[in-house]
Amino acid sequence: MNKAFVKESDTDDDEEAQALAQAIPAGAKNYITPEGYQRIKDELLQLIDVERPEVVRVVHWAASNGDRSENGDYIYGKRRLREIDRRIRFLTKRMDSAFVVDPSVHHGNDQVFFGATVTYTNKAGEEHTVRIVGVDELDPLKGKISWVSPVARALTKGREGDAVTLHTPQGIDELEILSVEYPEPHCD
Repeated sequence: MNKAFVKESDTDDDEEAQALAQAIPAGAKNYITPEGYQRIKDELLQLIDVERPEVVRVVHWAASNGDRSENGDYIYGKRRLREIDRRIRFLTKRMDSAFVVDPSVHHGNDQVFFGATVTYTNKAGEEHTVRIVGVDELDPLKGKISWVSPVARALTKGREGDAVTLHTPQGIDELEILSVEYPEPHCD
């Protein structure tokens, strides 16, 4: 069969669906902050309005040059187009399943909920500051942890001054919540 009629990988979409299913507990909603939702939307629009049309233009130009079997611009462009289309499908699914939660509704509250920025110490006396965000927003190096992570689950519903228990592979750790902050409400 001609390679032009074979899908590059049937497993790519399956792998993304599996990652989605693993990241969010069964039956749970895909919580996301308004900022996280906007970031996904911006990336999707960038792909649709800017990157994809540019790659289509290059592929069209490369195809007009004749022999496509040894045309690097054509081959690379088609591959890049498949990557962009795969990412567009993934982002669209994430946006469709997203449940936007505005953490500013808890402003002034000392209890930990989704979107809170929490400062805590562990048993070793190490101080950490984390923000509890959606699975699509997590960035551990910047202190953003997913609401489904063990640390976030241990902290959730705790209050300033509370000690909560965190079960880790190394054993049980005691976390003391030092502060809980939420963003200011928006006045639009």
